[in-house]
Amino acid sequence: MVVIQPPKSTPDAPWPVSVVSELVRDWIARLGSVWIEGELTGWSIRGGHAYGKIKDLDADATLSVTAWRSVVQRLDGEFKQGDRVIASVKPDFWVKGGTLSMQVSDLRHVGLGDLLERLERLRKQLAAEGLFADARKKPLPFLPGTIGLITGRESDAEKDVRRNSELRWPAVQFRTIHTSVQGERTVAEVSAALRELDADPEVDVIIVARGGGDFQHLLPFSDESLVRLVSELTTPVVSAIGHEADRPILDDVADLRASTPTDAAKRVVPDVAEELAGVQQARSRILQRIVDRVRSESNALESLVSRPALANPSWIIDQRGEELMRASQRGEELITRRIDREQDKLESLARHLRGLSPQGTLERGYSIVERVDGDSRTLVTAWQDAPASAELRIRTADGRISASSLGGEPITTMTGASNGATEANVE
Repeated sequence: MVVIQPPKSTPDAPWPVSVVSELVRDWIARLGSVWIEGELTGWSIRGGHAYGKIKDLDADATLSVTAWRSVVQRLDGEFKQGDRVIASVKPDFWVKGGTLSMQVSDLRHVGLGDLLERLERLRKQLAAEGLFADARKKPLPFLPGTIGLITGRESDAEKDVRRNSELRWPAVQFRTIHTSVQGERTVAEVSAALRELDADPEVDVIIVARGGGDFQHLLPFSDESLVRLVSELTTPVVSAIGHEADRPILDDVADLRASTPTDAAKRVVPDVAEELAGVQQARSRILQRIVDRVRSESNALESLVSRPALANPSWIIDQRGEELMRASQRGEELITRRIDREQDKLESLARHLRGLSPQGTLERGYSIVERVDGDSRTLVTAWQDAPASAELRIRTADGRISASSLGGEPITTMTGASNGATEANVE
């Protein structure tokens, strides 16, 4: 195609709108057809033609698409909002209206097998990171004061959760945030609701409820960003999506998975009747244990009282009194014997000591002679120790004698008498 360019536009020679529109149309027409994948966020048929929008699965980008009647008639299957699709489109610029649209020449559902394969890869990746580990799951409170509920507006899921919770515990409180539960806004709205409820200190547990649905409609609850957000919350989260087969990944990362919204209410809220019955049973068991314990202790006390020792306690005094008297007499006898024996030893030692003492020697007729020299005294043991005129002090058994030495000489025989003489005065 040969495109003839008009002269350069200037303020004095501007281009007509039709020229610009035709240039845009021709340029876009050269782009050709492409296959795209996304989620149908709108799809309606008017006059046989179909008009819709396809949103990118990961980014915030949307394209308007149009399928003419001839294309709609040969499409395989029915399409609706929330479907994951692939489409063959060609950009088309409408000169008269000045609008750009993507003309659909073929539209197909993404194969279920492809979706399951992608989800399985993501599931394995998150499991390998430990997001599904039991150790990370937080326990639910026994009796939540306030339950955070994320669900669709006026949905059956909301009614089921509230009705069954209030039947089980009438005083239970809810803080409900209505969000989209399918379609392009689901991930963003549910994520925002989770953050808001997690930041509320009065909310003890969060329930995300949806009443089941088509597999593709549940895909937002397998979104990676949403799943990671749930794993980071501090408030326990209960997944009540209500889809048994091919369940969303939210079920795996949540702290508790409930099969239905009704099951979520039963798992989160205790039954007041059952709890009261349990309390009554516990009280009955405690009372019975107390009665049994009192009866057992009473029987044991009666058994003790009926024993002879307690029935007639005076026999203990009589019996032990006699034993004490005999022990006292025996002890007195042993002590007396011991004293006598020790007294005899003492007297023997005293006699022996007296025999060895100087006093005993004096009493046998011996004397002790000391030489007095001023204030000092020297014991006289030889005749040389008492020269003539020496002042002597003689000690006998019963007194002392002052004497003066006349000198002396050694004894030559055992029977010989000393020539020395002593003058003595008895003190």
